[in-house]
Amino acid sequence: MRVSLAGLELVNPVIAASGTFGYGIEFEEIVSLERIGGFVTKGISLEPMAGHAAPRIVQTAAGMLNAIGLQNVGVEEYIQRKLPPLRRYPLCKVIVNVFGYTVGEYIGVIERLNQAEGIAAYELNVSCPNVHAGGMAFGADPSSLEYLVHRAKSAARRPLIVKLSPNVTSISNMARIAAEAGADAVSLTNTFLAMSIDVETRRPRLSNVTGGLSGPAIKPISLRMVYETARAVTIPILGMGGIVTPEDAVEFLLAGATAVQVGTASYADPRAAERVARGLESWCRSHQVERVARLTGALEIPHD
Repeated sequence: MRVSLAGLELVNPVIAASGTFGYGIEFEEIVSLERIGGFVTKGISLEPMAGHAAPRIVQTAAGMLNAIGLQNVGVEEYIQRKLPPLRRYPLCKVIVNVFGYTVGEYIGVIERLNQAEGIAAYELNVSCPNVHAGGMAFGADPSSLEYLVHRAKSAARRPLIVKLSPNVTSISNMARIAAEAGADAVSLTNTFLAMSIDVETRRPRLSNVTGGLSGPAIKPISLRMVYETARAVTIPILGMGGIVTPEDAVEFLLAGATAVQVGTASYADPRAAERVARGLESWCRSHQVERVARLTGALEIPHD
């Protein structure tokens, strides 16, 4: 079940996604952390962020909308209080999602995290659709993305994963730009920009008006984007978007992902990532797959 991702050895290819698994330590009494490949923290910024006012989450058909607004404790509080307890779980890779409103803020967070122990990699968040500056503003502009990734890679002392936005014309082109700028891997997709309206009040259901759509509703689109990206870059891909079952994870691996992230499913089942990891192992056994890594990119395309 082991896979290699940007120099990291994971016990299996299932990772809990950012924004759905807190800072990791909150799940230690619910999830056997060393039975998943790792997890990605909430987005960590230079200073604490309160996020948006409620309501911030809305259920939708086959998914949910969220506009949390990257609420987090800030990098200093994270290093001092949230990170140390995770040293009890050395097999579970801690990937820190990094966010900033400016390039300087991104670099500031990375430089501070460089001094901390117990972190395996950084996930550069250039794709959050729920803030009015930074985030998706970098992920949607090729030159801005190239500059930010180049600067971040120069500053980072650990592998750099770039989390791409699906809200672009060509995500595979953005992945190519990130790879050429130095990214060690890319993760996709983040949420899709969307909204919901209460017809009785004639008001948006989210205080931020728009938010990010996630869950099974986006899986077919995300899967297609992973497939296209795998044909455009040679660096590893972390696939995500509506993964609920082990078979969902297999689909993303076949499309070209080296590992997968389980996100929205954790809201309905806090043990979702562990359940998918356990189920993926069973699937491999029943299908005589000796090494899960052999599934990556193994999609068979029929030719006439």
